[in-house]
Amino acid sequence: METLFTSLIADPGIIAGAKGIGVFSDIMLLDVAASAAEAADTAATALFTANNSWMIISAVLVFIMSLGFASVEAGFGQSKNTVNILFKNTVDTLIGIVSYAVIGFALMYPGDFNGFIGLASSGLGLNPGDGYDPIAYAGGAYTYWTDFLFQAVFAATCATIVSGAVAERIKISAYFLFTIPFVGLIYPIVGSWKWGGGFLDQMGFYDFAGSTLVHSVGGWGALAGIIIIGARLGKYDNGKVIDKPGSNISLAVIGTFLLWFGWYGFNGGSVLSADPEAISLVCVTTTLAAAMGGLGGFLGGYLAFRRLDLGMVLNGILAGLVGITAGADQMSPNEAMIIGLVCGIVVVFSAIGMDKLKLDDVVGAVSVHLTCGILGTLFVGILGKMASFEQFFIQLKGVAIIGAFAFLFSLLFFFILKKTIGVRVSKEHETEGLDSHEHGIRGYTIVVE
Repeated sequence: METLFTSLIADPGIIAGAKGIGVFSDIMLLDVAASAAEAADTAATALFTANNSWMIISAVLVFIMSLGFASVEAGFGQSKNTVNILFKNTVDTLIGIVSYAVIGFALMYPGDFNGFIGLASSGLGLNPGDGYDPIAYAGGAYTYWTDFLFQAVFAATCATIVSGAVAERIKISAYFLFTIPFVGLIYPIVGSWKWGGGFLDQMGFYDFAGSTLVHSVGGWGALAGIIIIGARLGKYDNGKVIDKPGSNISLAVIGTFLLWFGWYGFNGGSVLSADPEAISLVCVTTTLAAAMGGLGGFLGGYLAFRRLDLGMVLNGILAGLVGITAGADQMSPNEAMIIGLVCGIVVVFSAIGMDKLKLDDVVGAVSVHLTCGILGTLFVGILGKMASFEQFFIQLKGVAIIGAFAFLFSLLFFFILKKTIGVRVSKEHETEGLDSHEHGIRGYTIVVE
């Protein structure tokens, strides 16, 4: 046996054959490793494509919300101001996107900064910087360009909130001049404090998709505008609230459902990936909160007015959507329904309170976006996975800081406009309607031949 083993070892052919097998094994291992690496690259590319595609779809859904806001405002506004309302909503979307591209995006995501205010290293405007790698940009989730697009339509949404509150009496020039710093400065600076990694983020403040960072910021801007501009002529007379019926309630209903539709991108896109479990949960909590919000508006409207108030049902739906936005990823379905119901009831009595204070809000923007934006943000500390006394006080502190900044600077900008170019149209124009005087056409024209 030993002789046979010795002869086998000594035989050069056998040795060469063994070496050949070894080389073949090495080649096989290299092929397997290469195949594994290629498969990993393919999987990473597929995941990147799926993530980026969902973000683009979400951005388009949020963009549609601009049409929803325009429809709601035109529906609740008087027929003599329809063209003016639609013109404002169209152009403020344009101004909002451009302002955010030129100034806002670089302020909102400055990279390493002091936590209060910063500027992207690439400077103002859109520039991904030297050495930009699309896949490395956000950990393989989405490109720089997709990031901008998604954030830009959020910014445009924030600007549109103000429009509905101050409708039917604001100078269109003053409104547009307010929109530029509001979207270019106020909104992105506040956004950087949380979403840009600023001091509120370090403090532990949580706002998933913007109950406070988008909606209450827009609500604070709306409240400042209402205070500076004042109520519509004849809205309040000897302690009575004079109803000014909207022009087209059907349009308001269409607008509300368009907003609900867009909210699936607003909240679902804020997952910032195509994670199926996370997106599914967020869309379910969003749906349930909206539905219960509408029922809360139904109940609150009946308790307050003893009638079936469709306007309150519509605002209840929007209230539920705003309320769930801060914690859509943190709440169970049952908790989402509680948040929606509470917000739907609260929005009714908030609107009543606004009228008692003679703060004229044409569409109820302050009650929907400010009141329920704050409420939804505080709910993160009351219900859901993060609920605790500590988190509640962090949420409360964040709401107060953001509110003070957004309200005071909005108030300042409106005050400057009032003292310079003026913010209010003439009594004649307001009485006869802004469509004829500012646009030369009417939104609704009945021709009898």
